[in-house]
Amino acid sequence: MRGRARLLTATAAAALLIGCVSGPAASEPSRTTGTGTGKEQERGHGGKAGERVLVFSKTAGFRHDSIPTGVETVKELGAENGFTVDATEDARAFTGKNLSRYDAVVWLSTTGDVLDATQQRAFERYVRGGGAYVGVHAAADTEYDWPFYGGLAGAYFQSHPAIQRAEVHVEDHAHPATAHLGSGAWERTDEWYNYRSNPRDRARVLATLDESSYSGGSMSGDHPIAWCQDYQGGRSFYTGGGHTKESYAEPAFRRHLLGGIRWAVGAAQADCRPEKGYTPIFDGTAASLDGWKQAGPGSFALKEDDGTLSTVGGMGMLWYDRRELGSYSLKLDWRMAGDDNSGIFVGFPSSDDPWSAVDNGYEIQIDATDVPEKTTGSVYGFRSADLKKRDKALNPPGEWNTYEIRVEGERLRVYLNGVKINDFTNTDPARSLRQGHIGIQNHGDSDEVSFRDIRVKDLPSAPAPAPSAPKPGSGGGR
Repeated sequence: MRGRARLLTATAAAALLIGCVSGPAASEPSRTTGTGTGKEQERGHGGKAGERVLVFSKTAGFRHDSIPTGVETVKELGAENGFTVDATEDARAFTGKNLSRYDAVVWLSTTGDVLDATQQRAFERYVRGGGAYVGVHAAADTEYDWPFYGGLAGAYFQSHPAIQRAEVHVEDHAHPATAHLGSGAWERTDEWYNYRSNPRDRARVLATLDESSYSGGSMSGDHPIAWCQDYQGGRSFYTGGGHTKESYAEPAFRRHLLGGIRWAVGAAQADCRPEKGYTPIFDGTAASLDGWKQAGPGSFALKEDDGTLSTVGGMGMLWYDRRELGSYSLKLDWRMAGDDNSGIFVGFPSSDDPWSAVDNGYEIQIDATDVPEKTTGSVYGFRSADLKKRDKALNPPGEWNTYEIRVEGERLRVYLNGVKINDFTNTDPARSLRQGHIGIQNHGDSDEVSFRDIRVKDLPSAPAPAPSAPKPGSGGGR
């Protein structure tokens, strides 16, 4: 089985190269089509040809007339972005040998029971071996009696109102399926599913429906419509859009679908762990900057249409002065334009001098090129990231990444796109992570780094270390 997590070093259009077209996806060639150049090319990282995707659109229930348009759209996205696409409605394609040829299987508006028991077991082994699932629209109306599939899809279809216009609100602006959608509502027309359960506890919700913007929503105001998760060794992405033929002509929906496929095949990375309980401290609006102060030279430019703060000049720091943090999880999304420099400071006292953070706190670095203890994911000057894990989890300049910085007592852990890449414990008596402020750095005129969606969750306080026992003969008075 092809590995699913690979680092790209350029944008999607440039870095994913078209792989060779191999044999048919199913046992009957007349029912399978493929796209590609026919010429195998090797990519810079991993020495592997471009990704390969199987589109599966068998139906045993309602059949959507948009299926041919959807299949053709995935083929076009493959041709434009360098991954090979095969399509089939023959369940005999679900064998271990055949599935091993694919980095992801797109279940495009499948309905009903489409696989037999043997084919189901083959697909389970495929996912557990690192394969990926992309579910589109009625993929949630499929295989109700197969628990593995229900967990993989994230939720089953329950009902839907008439096709109508609605507002979609993005919760995750870093995932490649939603990073392009900006900070405002995404208004579009589709058939909007209600689901039998809410996937929020199991998956990372990427976008939700605003039930006040249309009629017929029945999920009590928390209505996920796109999500992702790591599932039993594989990856799963689902979008509820794609009922109508017109959906596949919408540039924003096409990018949404492409981003989900790119993440599924490992061409882009994202944090797809469930996320609950975080409080936004910068949400992309000018009002949310009221709790922040600039220390030192330079500044940050706010772009409210996509909710980003971008560094301007320096060397300074924008820090959150509303309160000090003790045990907490800090999450934020960041993007470098090129070989740029920035960082996130934690555990420093209140000060208008940015060097106070340098001298008294710790910086989690953002920098593509430096010595290991001063590059992305390092605790600057103190501890390098695990470079192998870091490089596998890192998206290249121009794409968004997500940090989780988790502080408990004197322990600091760094997660990049959901992968732990650093684990550091402070032993310096002159510094302490137990209480302090957080801030983001604007490093200098030549550096261009953007941030968005800064949020924090308080964690239970870590116990203070027990005092050391006195050495024999060292204690007591006279």
